[in-house]
Amino acid sequence: MAYWLIKSEPFKYSWDQFIKDKKTFWDGVRNYGARNNLRSMKKGDYAFWYHSNEGMEIVGIAKVVKEAYQDPTTEESAWLAVDFAPHKKLKNPVKLADIKANTNLSNMDLVRLGRLSVQTVKENEWKEILKMSEGL
Repeated sequence: MAYWLIKSEPFKYSWDQFIKDKKTFWDGVRNYGARNNLRSMKKGDYAFWYHSNEGMEIVGIAKVVKEAYQDPTTEESAWLAVDFAPHKKLKNPVKLADIKANTNLSNMDLVRLGRLSVQTVKENEWKEILKMSEGL
């Protein structure tokens, strides 16, 4: 299993809307690095749901329910989409400022590659974020 982080601006598509919808597809990615990450996702992988611009915090965990397929928003075959379902809301959101302040997360893609909309998360980073959410 692999771990990921996906970013959404809450005014465009929030965690709360995702919960209501019960499933969504991740589309509109037009960056090759982010696209390659979508392509690498496997059914059953987990992704942190990060609210960008507003809040700037990880708020929940989504689960990959359908692997990469042609992005329905474009006819260009280079671009992909992936389907996600909600897995769980984090006990407490984990703010970007707290992630940046944590030396165990200094190499996390969210810190190093801030603008990338679909990112990898290493297992130790995943566990650290979960601990932070629990207030440990």
